[in-house]
Amino acid sequence: MIQDISPRKLINTYHNILPEEGDPVFVFDEEGRVLLGNEGGRIVFTRASEAKKEETVYLFAIDEKRFFLALDGYESSAEGRKTPDKDYRIPEKGFEYYTIREVRDRFTEESNAELYAVFTAWHLWKWYSDNRFCGKCGRKLTLGTKERSLICAGCDNTVYPRINPAVIVGVTKGDCLLLTRYRRGYGHNALVAGFTEIGETLEETVKREVMEETGVDVTNIRYYKSQPWGMAQDILVGFYCDALGDAKIRMDENELKYAEWVKREDIVLQPNNLSLTNEMMRVFKEGGRV
Repeated sequence: MIQDISPRKLINTYHNILPEEGDPVFVFDEEGRVLLGNEGGRIVFTRASEAKKEETVYLFAIDEKRFFLALDGYESSAEGRKTPDKDYRIPEKGFEYYTIREVRDRFTEESNAELYAVFTAWHLWKWYSDNRFCGKCGRKLTLGTKERSLICAGCDNTVYPRINPAVIVGVTKGDCLLLTRYRRGYGHNALVAGFTEIGETLEETVKREVMEETGVDVTNIRYYKSQPWGMAQDILVGFYCDALGDAKIRMDENELKYAEWVKREDIVLQPNNLSLTNEMMRVFKEGGRV
């Protein structure tokens, strides 16, 4: 999966620091496309020389490699910073803007740590982009200095990064797995998935989402594994469960264009191994314990 970068490690502790000359600095446009270079399928990052130091915020590190984000529209309570003016010096050759889905599809899995960095950076860019003003009093937010936060000087409201809990569900019926394909967006095989609603447990989300999308009732819900999924600001929680009764599929055509029981040997996997969904399909296909 995308976070499986061992022996390398993501270190997400926040530091109130500025980048040095060689540190990667992510630059996103207003549509959320990221500026990257491509060397034979491997990701090349923009560096601090392409974005003014005063316009950046520290994101995280992978081992000793520190990553930063070029910001637009924030003032900072940190001494020595200034309001950004978007005067980025963009590399002239070999770089272009990619949507986060294009990053997923175009770069090789040999760039797994770099892909993970892009997904996680996009998650934080989206949070900064969506939270420029205080939701309580409307004043402009400033960057926190002691932790990853945005602070309102007017009412002391503090905003923290958003993480959406969602479930991925492998529904089994004997030697078959319930596969789906979305009506819009990602076009490959998937599993039932959905967001946890207010007041729900994760297990209740599993039952509701499977019923809403496919009309199948389930039992014996069991946890498998979780995955951070920055491109949707999610934490994905994977479960397997067993179908009840006749398990007849009554597909929600607004959400899905395909939902079928598929035997292990006939399961077609996604084109890469980045997602929890694909790993869960592969584990079942290969006869693993679920």
